[in-house]
Amino acid sequence: MTEPLLSVQNLRVEFPTRRGILTAVDDVSFDIQPGEVLGVVGESGAGKSLTGAAIIGLLDPPGRIAGGEVRLKGERIDNLPPDALRRIRGRRIGMVFQDPLTSLNPLFRIGEQLIETIQLHSGMNAAQARDRAVSLLVDVGIPAAERRIGAYPHQFSGGMRQRVVLALALAANPELIIADEPTTALDVSVQAQIIALMKRLCREHHVAIMLITHDMGVIAETADRVAVMYAGRIAEIGPVRDVIKHAQHPYTQGLMGSIPTLTADAERLTQIPGSMPRLTAIPAGCAFNPRCPHVFHHCRVVRPELLPAERSLAACWLHDAKARVSA
Repeated sequence: MTEPLLSVQNLRVEFPTRRGILTAVDDVSFDIQPGEVLGVVGESGAGKSLTGAAIIGLLDPPGRIAGGEVRLKGERIDNLPPDALRRIRGRRIGMVFQDPLTSLNPLFRIGEQLIETIQLHSGMNAAQARDRAVSLLVDVGIPAAERRIGAYPHQFSGGMRQRVVLALALAANPELIIADEPTTALDVSVQAQIIALMKRLCREHHVAIMLITHDMGVIAETADRVAVMYAGRIAEIGPVRDVIKHAQHPYTQGLMGSIPTLTADAERLTQIPGSMPRLTAIPAGCAFNPRCPHVFHHCRVVRPELLPAERSLAACWLHDAKARVSA
């Protein structure tokens, strides 16, 4: 086995409040190999985006990393001072946000923003950086890149702006890109183009991608492995085909059953009763137990760790023979 490019171990993110400490990400662990696409999926509030923000040091105060560690090629980065982490962010880890306008300054031409980023991380002169910027725009599929490098963000469509953001993320030849809902604001045809582009960039540049989304369809098309998050923890993680076709956690099964297919004969889609618990009201034991159709006593009192479940790992007592017998 090669050394993971990114290793997250027992990550815990907390928010101190007047009513106590809220745990938003609780004991999350996963690895990403070089050139791999790891999908992170779950409902809103599951902790997906907070996990990505914690990795690159962009947690909004008073949020803080309260436990665990993050390593990039074996080097711990979660405890670095802000200046050192800022040098890693952009140079070794790129970021793509849901709304490209949060990454692009509307007052500056896209060429100026690309050139500034390239020069900041590479030491190129202005002419070299401009050539590199045009090359990146061509690489991400911007037509007439030589001319459009002088345009402002508002002169691009949403899909084209997201391509520009991908070019920005690639400007310093990073080893990892964290893409947070990169296709959510786009229509279906443009989503498909962005997915195809990300797969090609991953293959050609050998960049690893952490793809955060709530869309299992995007995960199925893009990812090599998928981590399903629920209430701040990983409910299931494994190869994407295995998780989609043979989900091992009841929550994942519910997610997959709620997706319509052209071949299904069922009159109704699967419905997961209830809603994800608030951070102030996460139940004892398995956080999913109030909504689970297979719940038994052990689920209500003891929180499960990730257990082997066929080719995946699932945080579910159904995969522990002793727990089932005790039920």
